[in-house]
Amino acid sequence: MERHLSSWYSPALGKEMPIASYGHYGFALLLIPTAAADYLEYERFQLIDALAPYINSGKLRVFSIDSMNKESWMNNEMEPSHKAIRHNQFNEYVFNEVVPFIRTHTSNETMVYTCGASFGALHAMNLFLKRPDIINGAISMSGVYNLTEYTKGFWDEQVFYNSPEHYIPTLNDPWYLDKIKSSHHIHIYTGSGSYEDPEASKRFAGILYNKGIWYDLDVWGADINHDWPTWRTMLPYIIDVKF
Repeated sequence: MERHLSSWYSPALGKEMPIASYGHYGFALLLIPTAAADYLEYERFQLIDALAPYINSGKLRVFSIDSMNKESWMNNEMEPSHKAIRHNQFNEYVFNEVVPFIRTHTSNETMVYTCGASFGALHAMNLFLKRPDIINGAISMSGVYNLTEYTKGFWDEQVFYNSPEHYIPTLNDPWYLDKIKSSHHIHIYTGSGSYEDPEASKRFAGILYNKGIWYDLDVWGADINHDWPTWRTMLPYIIDVKF
């Protein structure tokens, strides 16, 4: 498997940001870490190994970036309004730096999908929904889609516009809706075991349904827990069966 590590100074975030890529060809899968983790998290927890047959065959090329949650919603020393600002800076980093990097190292025609588990599931979905013109879909595993689950009671306009469960019901702009509806890859997966919240996935799927947006919802059983063995099984299944 081809593996490349790179980095650059991010104007949006004001710091050096690393990125890992795996593979040589195929559609691009951008991995967002689970919580406060780094760009090698998915490699350390053997998820890249689980995807190896699809990476090596050229079905997909994987890119993985750092989380900024420890500098935003998971930083208990930070003013809540500043957390929201940092969250938006992360979004801009992905939109204006990471996606162009991916296209430079693949092609302008390469399909780009975001993917994440746990807190990364919310980010993956939010990034796609906010920029469906440059991101083609999302795979979200074991997520919640209400950002207030992480804001400790803080609420402002920026929380609203980064909380898919809140802003999608109010989204009526046909430019956004048509592009979101054109995606055939909105995958919402969850288990029903320890620390999973299947009702969050069902609730968000219902919101998409009410807006006429296609989605793929799959709720796995009570033996499927909120943990890496679940995601090492789920993601290869989705790549194999749904792509």
